[in-house]
Amino acid sequence: MTFRTPRLTEIALPEFGMPDAMPEIPAQLYAERLHRLRERAAAAGLERVLVYADREHSANLSYLTGFDPRFEEALLVLGPEGDPAVLVGNECYGLAGAAPLPMRRHMFQDFSLPSQPRDRSRPLAEILGDEGVTAGARIGVIGWKTYGSPEQSDLPGYLLDGVRQRVGPNGSVTNATELLIDAGDGLRVINEVEQLAAFEWASCQTSQGVRRLLAGLRPGMTEREAVRLLDWNGWPLSCHLMLTAGPRASFGLLSPGDRPIERGDRFTVAFGIWGALSCRAGFVVESADELAPPIRDYVDRLVAPYFAAIAEWYATIRIGVTGGELDAIIQRHLGDPFFGIFLNPGHQLHLDEWVNSPIGPGSTIELRSGMCFQVDVIPATGTDYFTTNIEDGIALADAELRAAFADRFPDAWRRIEGRRAFMADRLGIELHPDVLPLSNLAAHLPPFLLRPDMAMTVAG
Repeated sequence: MTFRTPRLTEIALPEFGMPDAMPEIPAQLYAERLHRLRERAAAAGLERVLVYADREHSANLSYLTGFDPRFEEALLVLGPEGDPAVLVGNECYGLAGAAPLPMRRHMFQDFSLPSQPRDRSRPLAEILGDEGVTAGARIGVIGWKTYGSPEQSDLPGYLLDGVRQRVGPNGSVTNATELLIDAGDGLRVINEVEQLAAFEWASCQTSQGVRRLLAGLRPGMTEREAVRLLDWNGWPLSCHLMLTAGPRASFGLLSPGDRPIERGDRFTVAFGIWGALSCRAGFVVESADELAPPIRDYVDRLVAPYFAAIAEWYATIRIGVTGGELDAIIQRHLGDPFFGIFLNPGHQLHLDEWVNSPIGPGSTIELRSGMCFQVDVIPATGTDYFTTNIEDGIALADAELRAAFADRFPDAWRRIEGRRAFMADRLGIELHPDVLPLSNLAAHLPPFLLRPDMAMTVAG
């Protein structure tokens, strides 16, 4: 695949529009997800599945039930039939009752905050026994991650110990998280059209926020003043909101402070809510003339090779491509140690910012319809060149899924078509029909942040 040499040019980023309301996930869809999980659990020989969640890691439980615990932890117990049970503490007991999926609630006050009342719940062993976690049972536990051994899990030790004591030496407790997040066919990496539409809504919020920030960024404003331009709407964050300028920007992952932003600063921002993340990074200048002399070739040395890699990545991704093919593109363009690429060049996106990734050296996992990806390739040069970044979400959809999307969510579909046309006509990136760009920034990369109208392109 041949592209023109990337160049910096004046590009007007169109207004793709914003959704009027967030698409709802139908209650029936949660029941269908539970049914699919039950089928997979039965095929794996599991009699019960226990899904643990806390505030930081609520995506699996929220995907299955529409309930995400706040302040506390929670544990879902799923048997082969009937409504699932959920163990919740003092403050989540009422919240769980508002979930779109019916659940039988057990008050389990060890999930409550320190020093809160603990006089209204039964012992864990008794609750588990009533829910079928009995001697000799085969139990699958779903936490956040998979590990080298199926016996390892990130559930709290007291919960794992309690489950193991209940099933005894003739039972088994295994990590079943891959049923939901396996990079090739986990239930949560293959999204329904309703979920993709909700992700497009979320991506509109984050990308429009970052776009508003870039348009309003001015030297002299503090980081906290700058972050207000994102206009966060209160939807749950998928990662901590990050914005830093100056020396702190090189550390990444930091929250905004009170330091005034100065002309010439390094700058990075990342804004993620459930289903979306948008990031940009560069220098608070109008042109290379304002950079220190040794790095005035910033665009040629770092940004242009990076954009060439991203452009080919975008043009290659489609259903049936393997993760290894995408990884090879990044290694070919950015394999020099100078670029500092060491994480997976792209990963699956869901309610949580990083679900899993089929993209890595030699990966034979084929990408499938319904997968949603973060275009996440981060140079960590560790030099005065700092970094550049162009993170946004995309979805893959076959003809049937695309037709359903266009029919059921026509406004979102028009925005997607507008982004595809912009990427092809102005940025020179021809996307396969499978690829649905979800972001209103649509691969727009301005390296000099005080000139957001100057962006990279490989178009003729």
